[in-house]
Amino acid sequence: MPDTTDNRPSSKVARLIAEYGLDGLGDELEARWTGDGVERTSLRDLADYFNERLLEQTLIDAGMNALESDVSTMYQNLTDDEVSTGVRTDTRSRLEQNGIDVDALESDFVSYQAIRSYLTEYRDAEYRRLSDEEKVEKDLQSIQRLMTRTLSVTEERIEKLRETERIDADAFEVLLDVQVLCQECGEQYSVSEFLENRGCACQKEEQ
Repeated sequence: MPDTTDNRPSSKVARLIAEYGLDGLGDELEARWTGDGVERTSLRDLADYFNERLLEQTLIDAGMNALESDVSTMYQNLTDDEVSTGVRTDTRSRLEQNGIDVDALESDFVSYQAIRSYLTEYRDAEYRRLSDEEKVEKDLQSIQRLMTRTLSVTEERIEKLRETERIDADAFEVLLDVQVLCQECGEQYSVSEFLENRGCACQKEEQ
């Protein structure tokens, strides 16, 4: 969805995306907010993320190092009320010594309300709450991905230990079986069965 149009309300976020040359950031913000293919991000976190991208681009334009960790730390030093005056002053001085107008940069930082207006009014995005079935399925998929990753890492570590003769294992197979135990009745389920059944049968019998 494009970030410029004559038929939409004015938006500070849209203007900054164009001014800073952050092509694609609008699509990313919408995807993060709606949970389209990614874990959903709150509006407040999106505002911080957007502001960090402004800071990152400013650093790049000034020829400064823009590692993600440095950008996050610098943004926190500029905006966090708990940061000491000395740290904030040192951070501002470092930026100013590299030709950055810190006051102008900070005036470009946006609030979560600006992000919300941009997404809902400018881009006509809508956050749709997942149904119970969709949420269960999504979480099950996340668990299964973690289980697959755990299996893969375990197999890889064992194989390396075997190859370096730190353990004895000519052939092996890694098994991972996550079980859910109902403490009310003692019934045991695989995690997929437990979620697909929407819990334990004994709870349904009591309803």
